[in-house]
Amino acid sequence: MNLTFLGTGTSQGVPMIACPCGVCSSTDRRNQRLRTSALLSHNGTSICIDTGPDFRAQMLREKVKRLDAVVYTHNHKDHTAGLDDVRAFNYCQQKEMPIWGDKLVLQALQNEFAYVFTDTPYPGIPQVHLNEITDVPFFINQLEILPINCLHYQLPIKGFRVEDITYITDANYINDVELSKIKNTEILVINALRQEKHISHFTLKEAIDIAVQVNAKQTFFTHISHQLGLYADVQAQLPKNMYLAYDGLKIEI
Repeated sequence: MNLTFLGTGTSQGVPMIACPCGVCSSTDRRNQRLRTSALLSHNGTSICIDTGPDFRAQMLREKVKRLDAVVYTHNHKDHTAGLDDVRAFNYCQQKEMPIWGDKLVLQALQNEFAYVFTDTPYPGIPQVHLNEITDVPFFINQLEILPINCLHYQLPIKGFRVEDITYITDANYINDVELSKIKNTEILVINALRQEKHISHFTLKEAIDIAVQVNAKQTFFTHISHQLGLYADVQAQLPKNMYLAYDGLKIEI
């Protein structure tokens, strides 16, 4: 199982043009973050988690030539805006792209990309097949995906456990029943927006506490804002086996 961090950043926080913390102007590439997304690959199956506004650039950077499905965590635009660019995979693979999301996600996609779902499609538009995620595991090819129910303030969202990798972003609450689903995960990916409390995202300390509670062997923090600080400074303060993720980081288990 391979996990590639396509993006680890967020639209939240200080705008780039007014950034006082030096993150945006840093020459350390680990501080140069596109919007949060990830690529899972296993036995020839490739799955993209979320297609934010940077989706096309991320696919080109990682030289992704095949994509079997897109799985969405929630319906916010910084996680869905790149859907149109799946058309390149339609062309290369000559088939529809399976899209997985909960009911809110599927409704949002049909509203925001109405031209994709019209009864009289324009030639060349993305070709997708919608699949609803509920609370039960589902399969993409032979790969089983276990949904994890979380809250992003009051918005229900999905995290995912795929074998021994668990991926959660844009959450600030996970109940005990859902946490039990990710106990002893080999790799935990979880959002850590900043140090200060936030209404809809875990802080770094809250994310660390979750990692300890579920006994994750290794934890990688994503959905990082400018306000968290420079990569090297934050990484130096993290507990053993916990790391800030960065764009392009690849993990294999």
